[in-house]
Amino acid sequence: MDLNYTSEDLAFRDQVRSYLADNLPEDLKHKVLNHKRLSKDDFVRWHKTLAKQGWVATGWPKEYGGTGWTATQRHIFEEECARAGTPGIMPFGVAMVAPVIMAFGNQAQKDYYLPRILNCDDWWCQGYSEPGSGSDLASLKTRAEREGDYYIVNGQKTWTTLAQHADMIFCLVRTDTGARKQEGISFLLIDMKTPGITVRPIIMLDEEHEVNEVFFDNVKVPVQNLIGEENKGWTYAKYLLGHERTNIAAVGRAKRELQFLKRVATEHHKNGKPLLDDPVYASKIASLEVELMALEITVLRVISQDSGRPGPEASLLKIKGTEIQQRLTELMVEAIGPYSQPFDHDYLEGKEEHSIANDDDAAPLAAYYFNFRKTSIYGGSNEIQKNIITQMILGL
Repeated sequence: MDLNYTSEDLAFRDQVRSYLADNLPEDLKHKVLNHKRLSKDDFVRWHKTLAKQGWVATGWPKEYGGTGWTATQRHIFEEECARAGTPGIMPFGVAMVAPVIMAFGNQAQKDYYLPRILNCDDWWCQGYSEPGSGSDLASLKTRAEREGDYYIVNGQKTWTTLAQHADMIFCLVRTDTGARKQEGISFLLIDMKTPGITVRPIIMLDEEHEVNEVFFDNVKVPVQNLIGEENKGWTYAKYLLGHERTNIAAVGRAKRELQFLKRVATEHHKNGKPLLDDPVYASKIASLEVELMALEITVLRVISQDSGRPGPEASLLKIKGTEIQQRLTELMVEAIGPYSQPFDHDYLEGKEEHSIANDDDAAPLAAYYFNFRKTSIYGGSNEIQKNIITQMILGL
């Protein structure tokens, strides 16, 4: 694989940079680069801005409204968006359920859902994890029983990201209790406004309402909302998780945060000298930067295969990507020290222009650190990813 950008790639990068400079709203850029919290409106506004340009679905085929970009162009775009400070595109619709609909959905489902995902007409959430069924996802207990033209769904999902905003949820449900646990699962699309659905918030360590419990009490779901075949949902779930794990690597964002880390390590001092001049701390940053460079090359190798079906190598990206993300937040807190400890809720929510401690870099870092503790768990815990690598790549 040629790791040098061609003249065409460089021209494409210039085009992306110019577009972002002209179209990224300053208030969104300020929030992202200063680690402030983003609202649903912030995400939707940026999604719709990119949709007008036709740049939302960078990994979709052109026939469904995608960009048709090469793997290198997609990488350049993601890197430039991260560098500029754009909000991320919520992955649940564009990067997770959409590939499943394209691969396994019927034509009516493609015609209806894919344009709505492109335009952000629906906000999607993911109904996978349950109490007691997280890493061992195949042990899920939420039931869907067929009654005529409907499934009647009963059960509970947990850790459901931003379900409080969602219009739709893609859900794994058990449709055959007598089969092997992986073989009795189906993949349903459920309207969150359906009677019988209750969303209850879970407030995390960073004091943010990001995840939820979702309860289903005799929820009627049309059979036409079944993706593919009944009891084949485990196959579709694994396909979706491959796409999720590849995206979790988030190399562009990590590169941006590495630059932030270097800046704060230069501005904060130890024994009268910039912390970055301390050889022990500098070696920690250098080691992390080398790992990030290796991850970026590995991501490029994986996406350049461009098969549309991420394999077990996606587990490698997920493990290393989340380890780097967590290490970045650890080194940020180490650099700023006790100034990173206070929670400044009003500053994070944008209610105050400056933090109460008068250190706007430090104010978000405790919340940032706590939030990133979860990255090694979601999308399949890193321990499970190591099992996948052992079995699927090493053959052990």
